[in-house]
Amino acid sequence: MANKRNLKKSIAYACADIAGECIFAQQNFEGIDLDKMDDIIIKVAILQDSAIKKVSVDYDKKPQEFKSNLSEYRKGRKAYFKAVEKAIAKYVREEVEEIVKQMNALLPAAQKEANKQAK
Repeated sequence: MANKRNLKKSIAYACADIAGECIFAQQNFEGIDLDKMDDIIIKVAILQDSAIKKVSVDYDKKPQEFKSNLSEYRKGRKAYFKAVEKAIAKYVREEVEEIVKQMNALLPAAQKEANKQAK
């Protein structure tokens, strides 16, 4: 797993960016339901909190259990944290995709059409 502190910071930055985009949309696009956008911002905050809590895990085995071979401990620990990192990445990706779908659904039809023209 990457450094836990850096991983937590990355999650916080990504969630802050998403929440910032929601606030930007509230301020700059006419016809957006502000209450629904506020609900999305709350979902982003909940995502951030739950993802950061998932990062704070420890390997359940101790080096003393591997008296004869510490390389087995290191391999097991590395595999454990790699699996945790993949699970967190999958969880965050799925939640962000759902949040983005909800954000896009709130855009007015005229703005959606303008976005398509800009591509």
